[in-house]
Amino acid sequence: MSRGPQRRDGIDPVARTRSRRRALQAVYAMQLSGVDAKNAIAQFAHEQAHEVADLEYFEDLVRGVGSHRKALDASLEPFLDRSIDEVDPIERAMLRIAAYELQHRLDVPYRVVIDEALKTVKRFGSEHGHTYVNGVLDHAAAQWRAAEVQAQRT
Repeated sequence: MSRGPQRRDGIDPVARTRSRRRALQAVYAMQLSGVDAKNAIAQFAHEQAHEVADLEYFEDLVRGVGSHRKALDASLEPFLDRSIDEVDPIERAMLRIAAYELQHRLDVPYRVVIDEALKTVKRFGSEHGHTYVNGVLDHAAAQWRAAEVQAQRT
């Protein structure tokens, strides 16, 4: 059974999208229940496998957010108009995942990170949550990946 079109580098974009969606659910659960990344991964791994997603990527996102949460929150702070704890929980989870990708997954283009974050928040978040997430991530990417952003603009 084919999982969908793969790029030349072997990455299946559909599987990555599914991984991000599951990671959002896992990070959201971590935020609400206080469960650690290991238990969140275990909780969602079975369902993840049935979704034919990139399990390794899912686990990296959840572990990454779990282990770098304080640093991610601190790095997002200059781009927020309120404290991270006041941001809608779905948007907060997606901002943390996208911040992790922007800072630690340099193999993923910043535009892909932002686009995937917006699609995911549109699906699971509040009506205008994607607008807020877009503004935060646009400003963050311009700073964290300045050379890449500049190269795209020229």
